[in-house]
Amino acid sequence: MGPVKRSGRSWDRDAEATRAVPCGCPIGGYGENPPDRGGGVAGLTSEPSARPNLRQIAVLAGVSKSTVSNVLNNPDLVAQDTRQRVESAIAKLRYVPNGAARQLRAGTSQIVGCMLFDVSNPYFAGLVRGAEDRLAEAGMMMLMCSLDVEVAKQEHYLRTLEQHGVRGILVCPVSSDLTSLFQVQARGTPVVLIGRSTGQSDICAADVDDRLGGQLAAGHLLDLGHRELVYVVGEGLTNDRRREGVRDAVARVGGGSHTLTEITIPCRAEEEQIDAAVERIVQLAPRPTAVMCFNDHTAVSVLHGLQRRGINVPRDISLVGYDDLPFAAVLSPPLTTVRQPRYELGKAATELLLSEWTPDHRHQQIWFEPELVVRSSTAPPPKA
Repeated sequence: MGPVKRSGRSWDRDAEATRAVPCGCPIGGYGENPPDRGGGVAGLTSEPSARPNLRQIAVLAGVSKSTVSNVLNNPDLVAQDTRQRVESAIAKLRYVPNGAARQLRAGTSQIVGCMLFDVSNPYFAGLVRGAEDRLAEAGMMMLMCSLDVEVAKQEHYLRTLEQHGVRGILVCPVSSDLTSLFQVQARGTPVVLIGRSTGQSDICAADVDDRLGGQLAAGHLLDLGHRELVYVVGEGLTNDRRREGVRDAVARVGGGSHTLTEITIPCRAEEEQIDAAVERIVQLAPRPTAVMCFNDHTAVSVLHGLQRRGINVPRDISLVGYDDLPFAAVLSPPLTTVRQPRYELGKAATELLLSEWTPDHRHQQIWFEPELVVRSSTAPPPKA
């Protein structure tokens, strides 16, 4: 089935637990004559390693263990006065249900793993919020892992999440080799890719058309009349697609009459590395009149580097970022950038993961379109 337009600027391509966690409320045995523990609940000790259980709740409340279980799992089945006695016993014993034991008995987990490039990157905050909101609606929660753009960490966390029996995994892969992800999926743990489509129908993915994003960024500058452009690009698959889009836009207007200089930096570049890129920019001859950056974080550092050198943005050099992070609109000047629907992307990926557990599930790849946001960091080139 071919591409189908979707709302939100996207399109779809078919392609009773009986044990408790430690809670500092120790237990002892109940006998006919339980010892006095100094005013505490009969049969309880003060040792931190002991754990209250359903039997003790039942004895304290004067009900059966099955009634306690019903209060915990099906409270509507229990009479109000009985339920209140059980709840009072639970509070007095400080009982907490053991989620791991509950999962073992049920055979399913309510936890989803989420593996992200780098959780220190503010881009992922919006994405995670979208995913968490959808999981909360489904009564589930997220366990988040930061890959720090390292393949070894991706493989380690992937194995660990699978061994802990998570319900499924959301992942922004750091490598083009998806073999281990397919293997985990084949062993029964659903996987959904974020920001990395395969063009195949064997795995679900939610992605943004970054090639279009690159075209939007470069096209805006070209429409303003810029001919000497620089693209500061980070290493990585996603950034390669943005680079392709930038090249597309320049080629479309005639590459011979325009100059595009690409400066590649590490995906998690330090300030010194970005400043070195700025120095390269200002030393180019002729000096470029426009700079594009592969994300807003880099654009901020480039902006400050240019300003420290006495170069005005946008009078001398126009500047475009990518992502539209919250700070972009409050910079001086406010940053022109390409907006990604981060919240929608996280929510859509989670929806795909939830659909993996339906009998009629079909793998899908959902694409979102980025949007150019024009602010005050871009202007026509200075007159010669």
